[in-house]
Amino acid sequence: MGLCPPEDLPNWVPGRVLLASDGLGWKDVALRSYHYHGQDVIVPAMRDFMLVGYQMGETPMRRRFEGRWSRDRLGPGAASLLTRAQQAHWTWEEPIDVTHVYLSAALVADVAGEALDCHVSDVRLADVLRAEDPVMSQAMRAIVEEAQHQALGGPLYVDWLSRGLIVHLLRRYAQIDFAPVQAAGLGPAKKRQIADFVEAHLADPLTLAEMAQAVGMTPCVFSRLFRLSFGQPPYAYVIARRIEAARRLLTGSALPIKEIAATCGFTDQAHLTRLFVRVHGKAPAAYRKAAG
Repeated sequence: MGLCPPEDLPNWVPGRVLLASDGLGWKDVALRSYHYHGQDVIVPAMRDFMLVGYQMGETPMRRRFEGRWSRDRLGPGAASLLTRAQQAHWTWEEPIDVTHVYLSAALVADVAGEALDCHVSDVRLADVLRAEDPVMSQAMRAIVEEAQHQALGGPLYVDWLSRGLIVHLLRRYAQIDFAPVQAAGLGPAKKRQIADFVEAHLADPLTLAEMAQAVGMTPCVFSRLFRLSFGQPPYAYVIARRIEAARRLLTGSALPIKEIAATCGFTDQAHLTRLFVRVHGKAPAAYRKAAG
């Protein structure tokens, strides 16, 4: 049996859904709130990391994780952590309202890689049945409020909240396995791949994240390896390639300079002129005239 996605959890742990983030456009983060009666259930190995916040009601709780039972009394203000891909046995007696926040493995690994400047192979959350953690509770409460009210920029806001929450979890509750990045720069294949990607997207507003994603890396790791390989930061490289593309069009075409600026990814003709003069000592019009 595969790992259980959040929406399938009621098949194992029946409850009434009070709130869900389905259809809100969130990426790598999900929220579901439930009303539960007392139960004795097996929570299957989940696809995502799961945080449980206790909203209403109070109950004795027992959980068996990796063969060990833990016991506590849980109510509003408390939270539990459950790592992904690990089955657990839960039993409680009284009705409770809880909120589940799910964080994808990809998002957690991405944040861990950026925080540690490394390639992360695995992250595990500690087995914590009861955490009194104001930072975690506040972040979960803010995510709940966004699901309820759906304000401007919701997906971006939730991504920002979740990344901060993940950094907190990594600091306090996580075990991380990683392999240090070698300081040899990008390999030949990835170097060609990113060079081709940049040439194909010069007209686009390229971001560091997009360039890193093109070669399957986190932005911080990509930026360091790029500098080792190309001898300059990614942004400086992109500008240099745009100026070179503009130079070729100035000497090899009759396109208006304004159109050349747009084709090569400059914000406007003045932007092209300012950077072109810095490199070639002449404005584009003067350069074209001298070359002709």
